[in-house]
Amino acid sequence: MKPKNKILLIYTGGTIGMQKQPNSDILTPFDFENIRENIPELKLINQEIDTISFEHPLDSSNIRPEHWIKMAKIIERNYENYDGFVILHGSDTMAYTASALSFMLENLSKPVILTGSQLPIGDLRTDAKENIITSIEIAGSYENGSPIVPEVAIYFEFKLFRGNRATKLSTDEFNAFDSPNYNPLASSGVNLKFYKHRILPSSSGIFSISDQMNTNVLVLKIHPALTDVQLQTLLDMPNLEGVVLETYGAGNTFSYPWFLDIIHNAIQEKHIFFVNISQCQKGVISPYKYETGKKLMDLGVINGKDLTTEAALTKMMYLLSKNLSDKSFIKTMERPLKGEMNY
Repeated sequence: MKPKNKILLIYTGGTIGMQKQPNSDILTPFDFENIRENIPELKLINQEIDTISFEHPLDSSNIRPEHWIKMAKIIERNYENYDGFVILHGSDTMAYTASALSFMLENLSKPVILTGSQLPIGDLRTDAKENIITSIEIAGSYENGSPIVPEVAIYFEFKLFRGNRATKLSTDEFNAFDSPNYNPLASSGVNLKFYKHRILPSSSGIFSISDQMNTNVLVLKIHPALTDVQLQTLLDMPNLEGVVLETYGAGNTFSYPWFLDIIHNAIQEKHIFFVNISQCQKGVISPYKYETGKKLMDLGVINGKDLTTEAALTKMMYLLSKNLSDKSFIKTMERPLKGEMNY
């Protein structure tokens, strides 16, 4: 028999880790130490599974950068002892965490699969069991001694998405996630089907983590009621270093002098970086297609291409923590590091 791969299951919190108490509707945390007893189907998987839990599991709405660092450090401490990792996480901020970890886990050559559920694990109609079982299978899927998916990914409702390409689209459907600008890495049906041409190659470098994320950033969504006072107030925030600018369509926004002047001054005088991404979930920024988009580029706003908001924000946080020169920051922001954007 083929030797078992070792998988570390990391429970951070979220709906997936809850179960109802007997004769009650009260939800309490699931005991992942006894996961094989509670999910007997795992005994059929040829993987050795260990578990570790946050001491205080979190609703994913409370996840912050320090928790991304905590997850990264757990993986770093256990990296040599396991063949793959599965992170159980609430769905609300899962795409932010997956995007952040894709950058923070440097020279990654093993699977890190995030999953969760829309219903608690103890619910009769739960999606939790299938998501956990398949995520563990994916994390342990090797071919000729090498992992098939050596990157950070999200598995949800029969599809595996690149973590920094995924976003949550639904609050009440089991297929809660999608990857609008990049097709799935794998799909689960009768068999697991991997689309290997879409999967990142395994890194040959030495694994390490970046344990710093610069939080002096904000997301600014352009809308018709935005005023000069509102914009200036936001950009006057102390220590602000980066702004993800969510613009209309292919990268368009106001062409009013007050707007352009405020952005220009923020870039030139305050040295704030701006990254232009679209409010549309599908498609790419085309900054020179319309005059309004071109004016932003002429001011020095960075082309975010087809980045998701989650990937744009976490990539900016990651790069700002590196203390790069302005030129290097802009160049690196505009090219893919971990498959998060197209050229």
